[in-house]
Amino acid sequence: MINNITNYYSKQDSFLVAVDCIILGFQNNKIRLLVHNREMEPALGGLSLMGGFVQKSESVNDAAIRVLTSLTGLENIFMEQVGVYGDIDRDPGKRVISCVYYALIDISNYDASLLEERKAHWVNINRANELIFDHAQMVSDAINILRRKAAIQPIGFNLLPEKFTLTNLQTLYEAIYDHSLDKRNFRKRMLGFNFLEKLDEIDKSGSKKGAYYYRFREDKIHLLNADYWF
Repeated sequence: MINNITNYYSKQDSFLVAVDCIILGFQNNKIRLLVHNREMEPALGGLSLMGGFVQKSESVNDAAIRVLTSLTGLENIFMEQVGVYGDIDRDPGKRVISCVYYALIDISNYDASLLEERKAHWVNINRANELIFDHAQMVSDAINILRRKAAIQPIGFNLLPEKFTLTNLQTLYEAIYDHSLDKRNFRKRMLGFNFLEKLDEIDKSGSKKGAYYYRFREDKIHLLNADYWF
């Protein structure tokens, strides 16, 4: 029986398994994407997502966590799987099946020196169509997931600093949806989630009257998407 099982597996085709990570941040009122210029053929010099191959001793999730941590130096990153991409000719170099994840991070909180080591850099999300292979499709799928999620729950806690104004929050959502939002309806919806805590501190950088700072309630955030924090 054991020999039969061994023979069965040995007769099957073998493929490389990779993880590609769509690392998103928010900076200068724009959604930003972490990329690098590919250093090998095929597509030498092309704009690429960050990723790597799954090692023998790790799960697919562990491989994605390894890539994310090595790039950002951050732990407890919000990460969710986008899907599995396995078209036969998706990678001209070899048959590679890729498991894709997207991650949301606060750009101001990452280790910039790690990016320099990896020769990685941030670009505006509208440059995603320049990516090699099927990476542009991966990003498009991730953004669609993010938009659906943003419609039913607050996602800003992954991308914003600890304290922010409601204007900051609305600017983030407008960047995600790529269109303007009605101020009154947006604020009513966000406050209705009961995830925001109003602070006594006021931001007066935009006007004399200023705007109150808010932060996300930790007791609520820990209950949100607990399965997606790594």
